Amino acid sequence: MVTLADARRVIAAAEKKAGEIGQPMNIAIADGGGNIVAHVRMDGAWIGSIDISQKKAYTSRAFDISTKDLASHSQSGGQFFGIHASNNGKIMICAGGIPLKKDGKVQGAIGVSGGSGDQDHAVAEAGAAAF
Repeated sequence: MVTLADARRVIAAAEKKAGEIGQPMNIAIADGGGNIVAHVRMDGAWIGSIDISQKKAYTSRAFDISTKDLASHSQSGGQFFGIHASNNGKIMICAGGIPLKKDGKVQGAIGVSGGSGDQDHAVAEAGAAAF
């Protein structure tokens, strides 16, 4: 279970990393059911990335995989090709979503959007490490 206190701690770590790389981000935390527990839009972050960050968190939790890894499997000819069209358009297949695990079990996920794929993933990793 991801509590609000957990979400705030994860967001704080992700915000710190985003600040270090100089890229404002949207950071969303989902619980075990894929529901958003908390979201932050850093000053200057794109408003279009609000929805994307939340969908990355949902996707990562729904399939218990990083969205970066899912993206590599969902390209033309890949085993998950077309998955982005499932779940009423809630699936994001670009880097920035990472499951949040405790004792090897997925408890929720973080979704980050606002920079390049590498930046989004790095910020999500920093947040996930704080979980």
